[in-house]
Amino acid sequence: MTTAASDIALTEQAARRIHAILANESPGAVFRVSVEGGGCSGFQYHFAVESAPGAEDALLEHAGARVAIDPASIGFLAGAKIDFVDDLMGQSFRIDNPNAVASCGCGTSFAV
Repeated sequence: MTTAASDIALTEQAARRIHAILANESPGAVFRVSVEGGGCSGFQYHFAVESAPGAEDALLEHAGARVAIDPASIGFLAGAKIDFVDDLMGQSFRIDNPNAVASCGCGTSFAV
C-alpha cells in the first residue's frame, strides 16, 4: 500500500501555526515534517522550514499551510495527525501516530 499526503491529517491549530511561520518566509516555502533515526525510542520527528519542496516530496496543503514530507518518511506517518499544542508545558507540534508501538515520555521519539 502506498501512503499519500492525503493519508495524513493536519489539525486547524497546526495549519494556523504553520501558515504563520511560512508568512515570514519567501514565496514557495514549505514546512517539512520528517522521520529520522534516533531519539530514545528509535525514531524521532524533525520539523524544518525549507525554501521549496523536493521533487519527490508529498505535499499536504490546508488553510494556507504547506507541508512537505519526503518519500522515506511518509510511510512512517500513514494515518497520523499533526497537531500544534499551546499549553502550560509550552508550545510544540505533536504527532498522533497510529504506527508507533511505543514512544518516549516527551513524545518526540517513537518505535514501530
